[in-house]
Amino acid sequence: MAVLDHETYCSHIIGETDRLRQTLHGADLDANVPTCPEWTLRKLVEHLSGAHRLAEEVVRTRVVERDIQQVMSRSHSAPESAEELGDWLGEGAELLVAALREAGADTKVWTWTAHQRSGFWARRMACETLVHRADASIAVGGPYQASPELAADAVDEFLEIITSPAAIAFRPELAKLRGNGQTIHLHATDTPAEVAAEWLIERKPDGVVWRREHGKGDVALRGPLTEVLLAYYRRLPLDDERLEVVGDRALLTDWLEYTAI
Repeated sequence: MAVLDHETYCSHIIGETDRLRQTLHGADLDANVPTCPEWTLRKLVEHLSGAHRLAEEVVRTRVVERDIQQVMSRSHSAPESAEELGDWLGEGAELLVAALREAGADTKVWTWTAHQRSGFWARRMACETLVHRADASIAVGGPYQASPELAADAVDEFLEIITSPAAIAFRPELAKLRGNGQTIHLHATDTPAEVAAEWLIERKPDGVVWRREHGKGDVALRGPLTEVLLAYYRRLPLDDERLEVVGDRALLTDWLEYTAI
C-alpha cells in the first residue's frame, strides 16, 4: 500500500526524470549500463520513457484489461541526439504526470496487480525512475543519492510486488522465497526516525511476510538508505565498503538471487 500521497509521487516522477536528464549531459549514449548489462544508456532511456508513455496512455484513456495488449504493442520512436533524447524523456514524464494529476489516485484503470487504480502508476513510475536513475549514474560514474521517503517506499513496493500472487503466477520461481521461518533484517543507518527505514522479512512455508520494524534477523543488511536500496535492487554488491552484512550471508545472497526480476 502506498505511503506517499498522489501528488508527492507525481513530483518525484518529474524530479527523478530531471536528475536523470542531468546525468545524460555529455554522456556516451552507447556506453554499457553495468547494472543492466544488455542495455546501453540509450536503451535505458528508451525503456524508461516507453514505460512512462505506456502508463500515460493507460491513465489518460482509462484503459481496461481487454484493451491493454493494443496499448503495449505500440512503439515509441526515440530521437538520435543526446540533447533531443533528454528532451524526449522529459516530455514523456510531463505527459504522464499531467494524466496522473487529471485522473487523481482513484480512477479505475488497468494494472498488472489487484490494485486497478491510477494511483498504482504514480507510485510504480516514481520508483521505476528512481532506480533507473541509479543505473544511469552508475554507467557514467556519477554521484547518486536517493530521496529518503521515496527510497524507503521503493523497498516497500518491491516487497509488495515480489510477494503478490500476480507476481508469483507470472514468475513461479518467486515461490522459492518461501522458507522455514528464516528472517532478514534491512536497516538504514542514516535516516530520521519518522522515515522508519527498517524492515523485517520472514520466509515462512506458506509465503513471505514483512513489516517495517526494528528486529533481529538471521542476517542483517546495514548501511545508508541509498546503499541499502541499491543493494536490495542488486545495483550494489554486498561487499561494498558502505554496507555491512551481519549473520547468515548465504541467506541474503539466496534471497537476492530469487528476487532478480
